[in-house]
Amino acid sequence: MLADAARTVDAPGLVIALSHRSRRTYQLDAGLLPDDAPRYELGSASKPFTGLLLAALVAAGRLRYEDSAAELLAPGHPVHPCVRAITLRHLITHTSGLPSLPADFYPQALPRWSTAPYSRYPADRVVRAFLRARPRHRPGTRWHYSNFAVSVLGHTLAAATGTPWETLLRQEVLDPLRLHGTRLRPGPPPGDAVGRRRDGRPLPALDTGGFNAAGAVRATPSDLLTFLEAHLPGTTAPTRPLTAALADVRTPLLRRGLRHAHTHTLTWFRHPSPRGPVCFHAGATLGQQMFLGFRPDTGTALAAMCTRRVHRADPFIATMHELLTEKL
Repeated sequence: MLADAARTVDAPGLVIALSHRSRRTYQLDAGLLPDDAPRYELGSASKPFTGLLLAALVAAGRLRYEDSAAELLAPGHPVHPCVRAITLRHLITHTSGLPSLPADFYPQALPRWSTAPYSRYPADRVVRAFLRARPRHRPGTRWHYSNFAVSVLGHTLAAATGTPWETLLRQEVLDPLRLHGTRLRPGPPPGDAVGRRRDGRPLPALDTGGFNAAGAVRATPSDLLTFLEAHLPGTTAPTRPLTAALADVRTPLLRRGLRHAHTHTLTWFRHPSPRGPVCFHAGATLGQQMFLGFRPDTGTALAAMCTRRVHRADPFIATMHELLTEKL
């Protein structure tokens, strides 16, 4: 089944990593071994890491989901009432009312849209854009996917704890789960996979600027399976906060989509399947694609990645979603 999926996707640098009841199977490019596989850019599939970090901090009693992000970032700073009402839960569940990206992001990004659109929009600018925002909808009333919101969450967690987001994620999530092959900044090849344009030309490593919490994670296939396996029921987490956090992020939280047919947890999209619900998240950077998913009822986890720029008719995400929901 993995080989069939690989033939359907037909992408360079493709890795499909499967864990079923703790047994791992890999489908890799010829000549590549699991232990030698590079780190891939997760893009938006970084968000479950940030969400798990938030859940761990809440479980440890250091924060509450209902805390106001503005009050933690800039206590007493005058902001729009809707901004004042945005909580940490709103930010991670895409219900804050914030747009996908700040309005002033696009003019500076367009000249570098195909190479480095985020690189010149630093953290302080993300925070300023949040504090002066005028949300179109009251927090909690609409679901709208937002890199902006999750990036603000990362900066809020750092401000609330007095610890940089990278250090915080390392201390609370990566090190306890022994994700030693996971990085939050780019490194040179062959340690990091090289993204490709559609014509095969290489692309520079992704620079996420001030949007790290929404897309900066880079990880090996083995680390990604370890991360996903930690979400499966019956797996023992190394700390009590992580145990509670992993249960939290599996729990259905809200409904979205046409006729509210789709469920969302704190960090994962959750769809039905013939053998129980599937939790998943996809990601794409300028030249790489990522799919992460797990099915709690059968102890199954799947991580897939490739080095190809996404396009409208690309079969990668649909193939991996179908593989996890209907075939495995």
